[in-house]
Amino acid sequence: MPAFRLIRAVALTADEAWLRVTDWRAHAAQVPLTSLASVTGSPTGMGTVFVVRSGLGPLGFDDPMEVVHWEPPADGEPGHCRLEKHGRVITGWAEIEVRPEGPGSVVVWREELGVRLLPRLLDPLVVRVGRRVFGRALDGLLAGTGPGA
Repeated sequence: MPAFRLIRAVALTADEAWLRVTDWRAHAAQVPLTSLASVTGSPTGMGTVFVVRSGLGPLGFDDPMEVVHWEPPADGEPGHCRLEKHGRVITGWAEIEVRPEGPGSVVVWREELGVRLLPRLLDPLVVRVGRRVFGRALDGLLAGTGPGA
């Protein structure tokens, strides 16, 4: 499966950056043609499952994800979240790390993204599109702007 990594240094505290990048409703709103269909468990923690619906009207698919690791930043230590994707179309995982750095923080987003039935020959395209789409979403989340704000 193709993988990519995004890194952003921001003026936000680690706690504030964490709250923004783990707001699943805002995540879905930042990505075109997606919406949050459901979330189990609140507040978010290990075992939380959420489903993002991608598509237009009846032409779409569900992308269920489960939080398998949840450790918010605390006492100067980084926070870490890992999501496992269990969809019929989209598979893989995503990890979000938020670490304090100076007066701000650094956010690292790692993702391994699989699209079922897509030949491996297209992995470089999946990485390019993933970096662009998720990079824009991450920027919007951290800025507190755009559809998810």
